[in-house]
Amino acid sequence: MRRLSDIVCNQNPLALGETETVKAACEAMRARRCGSVLVTDAEGRLAGIFTGRDAVCRVLAEGKSPSRTRLKDVMTPGPVTMTSAHTAIDALRRMWDGGFRHVPLVEGGHIRGVVSRGDFQGDEHLRLEEERELWEHMR
Repeated sequence: MRRLSDIVCNQNPLALGETETVKAACEAMRARRCGSVLVTDAEGRLAGIFTGRDAVCRVLAEGKSPSRTRLKDVMTPGPVTMTSAHTAIDALRRMWDGGFRHVPLVEGGHIRGVVSRGDFQGDEHLRLEEERELWEHMR
């Protein structure tokens, strides 16, 4: 089973300060072709995560201005994190259980990367499906 370190090697995750605007975050996500921004505090530590889903549900649907709304006001604070030593199936389980699509990788307070459901291979998704079916039959 692949380790998350194999997936994020040489990754330069998109990270912006919590005072950046939603508009800046969305422009950066479009330019980098990614679905999330890791939001950092003044010391560069992970403070939250902002996703395309947040842009729709917490900004646009609420009638907020993307050019005036700060990430700190619409991000998911204190997101679930993992280390790069975890396996792909560990991350997929955590995403499934938590109902989210992105997991930041943090080690010793430093951001190492971010994984999303699209980073995983078919056999990893298949294994999770098989596990879920087994659990359903055991209930």
